[in-house]
Amino acid sequence: MLELIAAPALHVVAMRVSGCIDADDLQRGIDAIEHTKKSHDKISFFVEVDNLRWMTGTALMRDIGYGLTQFGRMHRFHRIAVVSDQQWVRSVASVQNQLFSSIEVRPFKKEEKETAMQWVCESSEADTSAEKAASTQPD
Repeated sequence: MLELIAAPALHVVAMRVSGCIDADDLQRGIDAIEHTKKSHDKISFFVEVDNLRWMTGTALMRDIGYGLTQFGRMHRFHRIAVVSDQQWVRSVASVQNQLFSSIEVRPFKKEEKETAMQWVCESSEADTSAEKAASTQPD
């Protein structure tokens, strides 16, 4: 199951995943990402993983397909906070941080959930500069 959750920053796509992820769940996440990308140059993710067991084959293929379309757009992603008490999930997040040098990926334990949300909601320097420039433009 994938549930979209509220985040205090508009550039953050926040979700909670648990159990089995099917293609409809994954599409809901992709749609949220694409919607957020329309209004923000850089987006971040907050992902709370609670007892994730598996992903259906269709969901896995859709995930891989979508992921491949994003390789040329990695500059659009700022931070990913992965919150879980499952060690294997935090280990995967640590590896992703090494693989995707343009994106900060940081694992957090469940007890650090608030810290994770604060961290992921921080804007990138580029976004902050763009926001400042836009706010000084005459209407």
